[in-house]
Amino acid sequence: MKVNKKGLLAGGAIAIGATLVLAGCAGGDTETDDSDATAEGGSLTVWVDSERVDALQGAADAYSEETGITVELVGKDNNTIKDDFIQQVPTGEGPDITMGAHDWLGELSTNGVVAPLELGDSADGYLPVAINAATYDGTVYMLPYAVENIAVLRNADIVPEAVGSFDEMIAAGEDAGLDQPFVVEQGAEGNPYHLYPFQTAFGAPVFGSDENGYNADDLQLGNDGGQEFAAWLSTEGKNGTGNFNTDIDGDIAKQSFLDGDSAFWLTGPWNVGSAIDAGINVAIDPIPSPTSDAAQPFAGVKGFFLSSESENKVAANDFLVNYLGSEDVQLALFEAGNILPALTAAAETASSDPIIEGFATVGQDAVPMPAIPAMGSVWQYWGIAEASIINGEDPSATWTKLAEDVQSAIDG
Repeated sequence: MKVNKKGLLAGGAIAIGATLVLAGCAGGDTETDDSDATAEGGSLTVWVDSERVDALQGAADAYSEETGITVELVGKDNNTIKDDFIQQVPTGEGPDITMGAHDWLGELSTNGVVAPLELGDSADGYLPVAINAATYDGTVYMLPYAVENIAVLRNADIVPEAVGSFDEMIAAGEDAGLDQPFVVEQGAEGNPYHLYPFQTAFGAPVFGSDENGYNADDLQLGNDGGQEFAAWLSTEGKNGTGNFNTDIDGDIAKQSFLDGDSAFWLTGPWNVGSAIDAGINVAIDPIPSPTSDAAQPFAGVKGFFLSSESENKVAANDFLVNYLGSEDVQLALFEAGNILPALTAAAETASSDPIIEGFATVGQDAVPMPAIPAMGSVWQYWGIAEASIINGEDPSATWTKLAEDVQSAIDG
């Protein structure tokens, strides 16, 4: 999809009034009963990213007016909100609800600071990847509001049409006279988040999964597909094509695309605004696969968690499901951050913006980033191993050692 107008992303594709009309929001089909919530009385404290307080104020005011329960929104620094939540909940000083990311779930659950949510029938109204990400060990713990994944940004003035494969992408850029057709940030320690779509194309997920989600006892990193990916990565590295380069960090990759030196840039929606501001005719494309299978990026899902120590859990659940889970609020949060809403109806409306539509299309193949604690052992070694392979180390030996190191770390 193409767009060359700054206003689509800068101003938002959807006009939502400053005052949200939420009188009908409390009619969702969940097991939560409004009268029970009202009977609890009192108040709710909700921690949110400081940049999203305004987007939620209408919902807070509407809920207070409807139920008599005061909702206080507290703007927090997104860099400290998780640690503050973990530290304060056990003391009884924390909020009833906090905004956060789904990959916090393992840590939040291990620390016992989150309570399950009752979504009822409303769960069917969310994008499947959002509900999967909100679920930990078979239980839903998060009310999702946004889904984020990477995709390929294409300079449509240099390469007018989308390509079908990784090799076709490189060839299209070279035919346009570019020395570095494609860029993706790596850096000295690698960046496995950005390389994961290519790894999945070789059938090498990090963990296997079952009905309860990712299984920490089923490390798949070292399977045959992983070895095939490592061999391919080596051919695309320093001693091969040079399409992957650890000298290219995020800033260098960005500048190469903005300067027109690269026609393709694998990145996330957070960088689209800069490209549009630079006058680039941006198209959002699926990630070209190096195999016949789809390249599946990680999906990061943002949402709201219920404190295990909340004294008003029924009201908190009601506010989350029937107010923050409404289409109006999900669209207001979209306006505040230009990230695909997690609610299907809101996602469809937001996709009238071709940029959002492009990321949504790629997101259909995305898989939730594992939230299990064992993922920490993976991050510890993963990027360094990939960087070593890119820089010429033996791919088979390096990948084997990566899998062994990760398994040892998980085993403790």
